Amino acid sequence: MKARIAVLPGDGIGPEVMAEGMRCLAAIASASGHELELTELPFGGTAIDALGDPLPASTLEACRAADAVLLGAIGGPKWSAPGAKLRPEQGLLRLRRELGVYANLRPVKVHPSLIDASTLKPEVLRGVDLVFVRELTGGIYFGDKSRDRHGASDVCTYTVAEIERIVRVGARLARERRAKLTSIDKANVLETSRLWREVSERIVRDEFPDVSLEHMLVDAAAMHLIRRPRDFDVLVTENMFGDILTDEASMLAGSLGLLPSASLGTGTRGLYEPIHGSAPDIAGRGIANPYGMILSVALLLRHSLGLPAEAAALERAVNRALEHGARTTDIAAVGVQALGTRAAGDAVLAELGG
Repeated sequence: MKARIAVLPGDGIGPEVMAEGMRCLAAIASASGHELELTELPFGGTAIDALGDPLPASTLEACRAADAVLLGAIGGPKWSAPGAKLRPEQGLLRLRRELGVYANLRPVKVHPSLIDASTLKPEVLRGVDLVFVRELTGGIYFGDKSRDRHGASDVCTYTVAEIERIVRVGARLARERRAKLTSIDKANVLETSRLWREVSERIVRDEFPDVSLEHMLVDAAAMHLIRRPRDFDVLVTENMFGDILTDEASMLAGSLGLLPSASLGTGTRGLYEPIHGSAPDIAGRGIANPYGMILSVALLLRHSLGLPAEAAALERAVNRALEHGARTTDIAAVGVQALGTRAAGDAVLAELGG
């Protein structure tokens, strides 16, 4: 097959982990006989510096024309001053909206060999396998904003249609797994959450009678993710709650650096990125964990290119590399020599070729 991939390395450790993702993608393509056109494009803080826009028009045009978009990471203290008019995150929000990717899938699975990398007890972590479905283009991040010398406001708005479509994504995914969907809201306080609860009940009752639905307040969900994470299957929630809870859930796996994400819309084109940030404190040192990026490539292969066998092969290669002790600094056991970013990528490529 032939496909065009827009590559947005971004800021901080983004280019470093992206390099390993691209090497793995090229290896998969070569071994399987696929022809992939990879085009690197300016995005984020580096694009602000070079072109005065975190999402230049040429980058957006190339992303729209691509079959999938692969993103490293964006942001950093250089662009985060309180009075800054341009921020890398503005480009990311615009990109999500322009591409129509409203459903963010974030799988969290605890690898048996990495149970010791988490601060939680092993008996809590064994068997954890859950997926967050986060609504990505609505809510408080996209609502009207105002600020004057007396105060500021951020408006949270959701439509029935926005809630219906994201709940359907979560319910379809749950149907393919253990048929258990947890909808997370704050219905005891927020009107948007009361609407969310009503719509989710109707959608699951009328369209997915084989899926069990439970409602959970976001504060209770935050507690139970640590107390009994094995009980969760698919969790669906709004934009801000999902943003916060998925970072918390990453600690189940041991590190933010391990987890991938896929942002999907109505078609096959998606936006794929590790859930970690740009980590400017370690940028340029060659020690960043590339596994979340490489696993994001696997999600790209599965969801946008329709290559489930190749996706599974790459995921197996990451699993085997971890089983054989290929650990970066963030997940290395005490007294064990950690690998750098490039060496971790080499370990995955060696398993792919084995």
